[in-house]
Amino acid sequence: MIGQLRGKIIEKNPPFLLIDVNGVGYIVQTPLSTFFVLPEIGQETVLRTHMVVREDAQLLYGFATHDECYLFQELIKTNGVGPKIALAILSGLSPSELIEILACEEVGRLQRLPGIGAKTAQRIIVEMKDRLGKMVLSTPPKNLSPALLSKAQDPEQEAIAALIALGYKPQEANKAVARVEDKSLNCESILREALQGLAKV
Repeated sequence: MIGQLRGKIIEKNPPFLLIDVNGVGYIVQTPLSTFFVLPEIGQETVLRTHMVVREDAQLLYGFATHDECYLFQELIKTNGVGPKIALAILSGLSPSELIEILACEEVGRLQRLPGIGAKTAQRIIVEMKDRLGKMVLSTPPKNLSPALLSKAQDPEQEAIAALIALGYKPQEANKAVARVEDKSLNCESILREALQGLAKV
């Protein structure tokens, strides 16, 4: 099991990264919360990781903090919640927000996230609330400042592709990006504003 990677970022295509670790390239999927704090291409990063082994693939998921990785592992223990849904949840909610939702049983807030229906939201809250008292979260680092993504030829299309990869329907992703007024923003900023808009719908 691979628990951590330290290496140089070769490619960034949200939510995927390619990280060179001593000459071996690892493809890693990350939530957008992690993607936003990554250094630029060519620089070194350290990620907590969780590996999922299936019959047809070996998938690696990376996280900037212990809390994100820990909550990802807790989420995928829930019936009906796979890695894709878990990434979408952590892309739309901070660890503290997720804990608050679980503690207050706010089903509606979970349902605003892509791929989460009423039954799935209820199941997440019921199953994870029972484990809430046993969860040990550290304090996320406060000195992480968001790093700008490398300039894309079309940041709007890159943002749309990232939202679709997270589970939003193409129509939802297009509308969310179209609502971002400042067309000069980079992909990261467009994603931030689009996600904020989707959370209010």
